[in-house]
Amino acid sequence: MNPYQLIADTPDRVGESPVWDVRAQRLWWVDIEGAFIRCTEPGSSAPVQSWFMPERVGCIALTPVEGQLIAAMETGIARVTLQEGGQVDITWLAHIQHPASGMRFNDGRCDASGRLWVGTMVMDMALASDLGGLYCLDERGLTGPHVTGLLTPNGLGLSPDGRTLYLSDSHPTVQKIWSFDLDAATGSLSNKRMFVDMNDWPGRPDGAAVDAQGDYWICGNDAGQIHAFDAQGQWMQSLTVPMPKPSMCAFGGADLDQMFVTSIIPAQTPDATRGPSGAVIALQPGVRGLPEPVFSRFPASV
Repeated sequence: MNPYQLIADTPDRVGESPVWDVRAQRLWWVDIEGAFIRCTEPGSSAPVQSWFMPERVGCIALTPVEGQLIAAMETGIARVTLQEGGQVDITWLAHIQHPASGMRFNDGRCDASGRLWVGTMVMDMALASDLGGLYCLDERGLTGPHVTGLLTPNGLGLSPDGRTLYLSDSHPTVQKIWSFDLDAATGSLSNKRMFVDMNDWPGRPDGAAVDAQGDYWICGNDAGQIHAFDAQGQWMQSLTVPMPKPSMCAFGGADLDQMFVTSIIPAQTPDATRGPSGAVIALQPGVRGLPEPVFSRFPASV
């Protein structure tokens, strides 16, 4: 097992979307099933702060305003201002008409130009429904789906030059990672191709991050590992973590040389025996990341 530091011993049922704010030196993340947005300052004595949301939050993104985030939830995407004492001010930016009931937004990430790319999914994974898609939020509003036929979209990441977008489907029946060409000027995707077939590797391809060298790091959910692949999809290394279901990773810390990892508590696990599952940990992967892009291409509020 690789050495790690416990950052937040939170009992997150589905911890996801870790985002490092370089301005405030804070780590943000969500507990999807608990409907919480959380925040901590690693290395300080300040307690973890939590805000209860009106809907499940699939992912978050930074905005130019400190303490204000973009939150992709069940019925839409909103700008949320998080106040002391757990108060949340919500301004909806876009609503979505899902093709079926029981759907929500899932994994998302901003590109270098300030757009948000975010996937949707049917919440009941046992249905194996491919009604999910990949959407984009910018000044045009919510557009898409730009990719269709997704069961559990995950693994979103952008290459350092902003020209390649990565996307995985972590459903047990799929377990693949694709890459696309991204036109930064128009926000269009093209040239979909297989990047890594994760059926050949331990764990389902969950959340991901790209380091400063352009290598792609993906959480192997159910395998307790994080795998690194180079820009050609060649395996480089794997890190072992202390929880079976790592869900997403993000680079952060003062020098962007730490990897923060959220996790999921396996179903029917009593809290007393969950160990570090549901917690947030930090690893030293030996590489540096890049500052998280900030969402800046706001549509008119709805």
